[in-house]
Amino acid sequence: MPYLAVVADPDAGRRQSSAEALEAAGFTVSTAADQAGLSALLDNSDPSVLVLDSSLSDIETAAPALVLVDLDSPAEVKAVEHAGVRDCIAKPPVAKELVHRATALINLVSRRNESREEAETLRERLRQVSAAVRGTNDPRQIADLVVRGFGETFGADRVWLTTFDDERVPPITAQWHRPRLAPLPDDLFSDEESARKTADALWTRAETVTVEDAHPSAAEGDIRLPAELAALGAAASVAVPMGEGSSSLGLIWMALMDSPRDWSRAELGLIQHVAGNAAHGLIQSHLITNQQQVVKQLQQLDKAKTDFLATVNHELRTPLTSIMAYLDMIQENTSDPVSHEVHQMLDIVVRNTERLRLLVEDMLSVSRNGHEESPLHLTPVRLARTLEIVTAALRPLAKLQNVTIAVAPAREDPEILADEVQLQQVFTNLVSNAIKFTPGGGRIDVGMRLHADPDGARLATVSVADTGMGISGDELAHIFTRFYRASNAMSGAVPGTGLGLAITQDIVRRHGGRIDVASELGAGTTVSVSLPFDAHAMQVP
Repeated sequence: MPYLAVVADPDAGRRQSSAEALEAAGFTVSTAADQAGLSALLDNSDPSVLVLDSSLSDIETAAPALVLVDLDSPAEVKAVEHAGVRDCIAKPPVAKELVHRATALINLVSRRNESREEAETLRERLRQVSAAVRGTNDPRQIADLVVRGFGETFGADRVWLTTFDDERVPPITAQWHRPRLAPLPDDLFSDEESARKTADALWTRAETVTVEDAHPSAAEGDIRLPAELAALGAAASVAVPMGEGSSSLGLIWMALMDSPRDWSRAELGLIQHVAGNAAHGLIQSHLITNQQQVVKQLQQLDKAKTDFLATVNHELRTPLTSIMAYLDMIQENTSDPVSHEVHQMLDIVVRNTERLRLLVEDMLSVSRNGHEESPLHLTPVRLARTLEIVTAALRPLAKLQNVTIAVAPAREDPEILADEVQLQQVFTNLVSNAIKFTPGGGRIDVGMRLHADPDGARLATVSVADTGMGISGDELAHIFTRFYRASNAMSGAVPGTGLGLAITQDIVRRHGGRIDVASELGAGTTVSVSLPFDAHAMQVP
């Protein structure tokens, strides 16, 4: 299609001669004699070039403009400094020069637009490479994405990526090449020191090294390609470091084997940007891989610990059962009864053996937690009756501590679906804890109430309130942590392992309930266990 030119000149003769010269060269020409006529033409057309008298050159337009000026007039010469793509020509213009300058101006704009489009296309392709790199944690996939992305984006023949022996990144080598080329050996570098030296020098200077012909000595300054890469004799190549902090950790090399090529500053900047994303991705993937290995090792150690605890618990329970059986036989022997003093000593042995048995049971519960949780054997359970059984069993212990246990009578005792044995363990842990932490002369109140939560679900809440030493506010958040013991329990030499509440919370959680603790240091503690009536709320394994 012919170029469209707009000639705007108040001088009719000059306007006509300019138009005729451009039409003779194949241009389609429109003319205007003044500012209004020029504006009207620009509103209705998109000219390839404007030929303007300096008196009309202050018009705002995106089209390139060739301004006719009187070279002896400083004011007219200054008119070409207006923004936009502009050139000037002396008036009256010579026809051949006018056509040449107008055509050159059009070609200049065309080349700039093409370069801008190519740069945007290049930027978009490399943006997609960077996005793909950020979208994976697989170091092999990151390396393959980078070499393939560089190769296809820049039309290269070979792309090579390697990391050095560095704790920050995994050892990895990746390459991309044209189908007609043989792959390079993975052990290309007989000694990575030369490659590391090049990469360190480039990383320190924040530079790339380019070679535009087959002679590696053409590289600027004292930075040279590694000998193994230089020996490949590429017609054009670029090497860019991957690094982090003060040192490099790898090198990317891209080459055209037969065709010389100039690398623009914008291209080198984009290459460095993608190399930086690749380095970050490889570092992150290496960290994640190491963390996954640590997690796996911790899981293996945790399983080994659980297996060990289960084995030890089993081995401990057998002799304990035998010991308790023989103690019962000795105490109940009527044919040869023991003295009162020996009977008291046997009572102490029995109590301590029972404590040891409970400790073994707690350890077994902890070892199963998160691994082989014992299933819930759900049956209809009456909570008031369960509380009576638990408090009756613990009253002798409370009496020894001079602590009173009071159970508030329940107005009603509806059935809930639960594991009665495990619920007994929950309330035994809570009441025995209250006994341990309540000084002589203290009191423990056990009560139950029925209510509905805000969602309308029916709940039964059992509370165990004591007048013991209490727990400080900053320690309340930790009391359900396994093996955690409050500071006042440690300083007061109160016996325990710190397992009871952790086990209790787990059992309550598996029943679909919740456990809450309110405490005031020196005034006492209240523990509340809320259990649902509905079986579907339970987290049954």
